Amino acid sequence: MTVRMLSIETVVPETVIRQEDVTRLFAGQPGMTRLGSRLVRSAFDGAGVATRHTVLPELAEAAARASHAPNAGPEDDRERGQATLPRTPHGEPTGDDAAASPFVDPVTGHLLSPGTHARNQLYTQNARELFVAAGRAALSGVGPGITAADVTHVVTVSCTGFFAPGPDVRVTKDLGLPADVKRVHLGFMGCNAAFPALQTAATACRADPDAVVLVVCVELCTLHLHVRNDPDTVMGNALFADGAAAAVVTARDVAVPGAALELVDFETTLAPVGEDELAWSVGDEGFEMILGTYMPRIIDDHVTDALAPLLRRTGLSVADIPQWAVHPGGRSILDKVESRLGLSAEQMAPSRAVLRDAGNMSSATILFVLARLLQTGTPGHVAAMAFGPGLSIESALLRLLPAAQR
Repeated sequence: MTVRMLSIETVVPETVIRQEDVTRLFAGQPGMTRLGSRLVRSAFDGAGVATRHTVLPELAEAAARASHAPNAGPEDDRERGQATLPRTPHGEPTGDDAAASPFVDPVTGHLLSPGTHARNQLYTQNARELFVAAGRAALSGVGPGITAADVTHVVTVSCTGFFAPGPDVRVTKDLGLPADVKRVHLGFMGCNAAFPALQTAATACRADPDAVVLVVCVELCTLHLHVRNDPDTVMGNALFADGAAAAVVTARDVAVPGAALELVDFETTLAPVGEDELAWSVGDEGFEMILGTYMPRIIDDHVTDALAPLLRRTGLSVADIPQWAVHPGGRSILDKVESRLGLSAEQMAPSRAVLRDAGNMSSATILFVLARLLQTGTPGHVAAMAFGPGLSIESALLRLLPAAQR
């Protein structure tokens, strides 16, 4: 039985933030020390990110203003980077800038730190739309061989917010899926959660060859940015972004417009160290991320052992696999994986391109990388991996089937 991803579609919010702008915004916040501001510039400049997307248009506006502020130089005093909004003669904000934002002070343009309730409200409003948009796009991308009425299972994924009835219900109702569709939501698992979602889909298809599974990942990471001087927070601010991705998985023998990805095998492991280096918890002012500086080194030490069972079962070696999809958790992580496994710059290019263009969108990110590989249509094996709290390493062996081999 061949289980395939017939389509992968990605969706991002309209608002784009440029890394150079948001660097100055965070470095110039009044709570930042000189050392903290220097850390911001170093981390942001070295993150490998050029642009990101956010559901917060006010964040992009504040970043753009900070970048063009006359006192936005790198070594000004505590007033540097305090971008101000256009004002009336009475000193009040003008136009759309007068609208209240829980994230940006309308008078000073400084970043605020809203409570978890306010952040989760924004998650609920925006995530609902993105879950449905990504799911609809994935179903449309399959072609006429699969319709909404054919979907038997829905698997939704997110770690950046909560609401109930949940995303699985929203997707089912808004896409007009059958009322008896089987639903699963994977919550709070982190950056590698797309792998258990795809494995759940593959298991359903192997149990029922007629099953059609819609997998949807949505993450709104920018809702949990904070202004702090500690390295973990700074690194998170430098990397995380918003995005959504969805895939249709089935064992049905249906024609699709383009290439497909066969789901061959999966593997998961917990590294013996690193539990404290990557963590995600609910705080009073949004979710709290621990992104330890030792995480790339831990991944470097354990990535080979993590892949060994998968390679052993399939009879392949690293050298036998021409295409790789590595979760771009940060440039240093990609550097370590590339070096340890002896991969080429070309093999790492799709992962680095997603990091550059869209940042780290947690669970959705690996689907962005796989979507790029799928668009190339280059046949052959694909190894995919991602890292999450635990420190957990999820991996999968896929096979890209060109359109002629559907």
